[in-house]
Amino acid sequence: MTQSLLSDAALLSRYQQGFYRVTTVLKAYSERTLALLGRRNFSLLWIEKESLPWWPLWIERLLLRGVPYVLDYDDADFHYYDEHRWEWVRQIFGRRLDGLMAEAALVIAGNDYLARRARDAGARWVEVVPTVIDLLRYPFTARYYDPHNGLPRIVWIGSPCTAHYLDALREPLGRLASQIPFVLRVIGSGTFEMAGVQVEVVSWNEDTEAQCIHECDVGVMPLLDGPFEKGKCGYKLIQYMGCGLPVVASKVGANMEIVQEGVTGFLVRTPDEWHESLAKLLDDRALRSQMGAAGRLQVEKHFCLQQTGPQLVNLLCNAAQA
Repeated sequence: MTQSLLSDAALLSRYQQGFYRVTTVLKAYSERTLALLGRRNFSLLWIEKESLPWWPLWIERLLLRGVPYVLDYDDADFHYYDEHRWEWVRQIFGRRLDGLMAEAALVIAGNDYLARRARDAGARWVEVVPTVIDLLRYPFTARYYDPHNGLPRIVWIGSPCTAHYLDALREPLGRLASQIPFVLRVIGSGTFEMAGVQVEVVSWNEDTEAQCIHECDVGVMPLLDGPFEKGKCGYKLIQYMGCGLPVVASKVGANMEIVQEGVTGFLVRTPDEWHESLAKLLDDRALRSQMGAAGRLQVEKHFCLQQTGPQLVNLLCNAAQA
């Protein structure tokens, strides 16, 4: 049995309107509470991050009592609490997720930063399992080139909540566009514009995201260098590399574990480094192909469901016996 706290329709409404309807939230929490009350029908609960966000910790602990549970983190969600701008939130909820991790049968972390937080919280069993893709959804085929205009595409995929990271590319991409023609494909951002750059906005869809990435030539993942960003697990990079694209990414957090410098792409810090790395790739189709193939091979070895799936099943089975 699986249960999402919020439906896809609720998330879409939130992205469009900027907030959740009160009735939607009340319904979601009511259904989640009822599900937790029936927890003894199961031998294990597998929870993404937390089951009742923003509720008092003692209530969630009470509703999880008696059944082993596994917490799964691919983002530093604890920083929503301990880095919150309001002091009262930091005081009341700052260690909320630490309290959950301390009592979990197992904490699965997507990178070392998240795993270190779990260990510091007192979690008795922590395993690092990287974010992965399903190779069946990301077939590796010959690169796509648009016969209509032949312009190379730089691609970014994300959500309206993360599109602000693209602000770091406004200056270097604007400069690059005056030298080399290209298209910036932005997937999932909602309305987006960048002065001086030809932007192609594409709506996100699970069924088409792999194809939309595959039609491009270089994948980018800009990030700030902050606490929350250190917890990100580089899923964008793995998607790009799975499609055979070279990547350029901010030298932050898990990006440094995923990108092999000069082999699968480039790690950068400054606007000049962004400009130089992207210019090098746009100007050299053979280099793009070479790095893209190396990236795909790395995904096949380390970042795919086919490799980590059996490991995860074994971890969950052992946690159920804890």
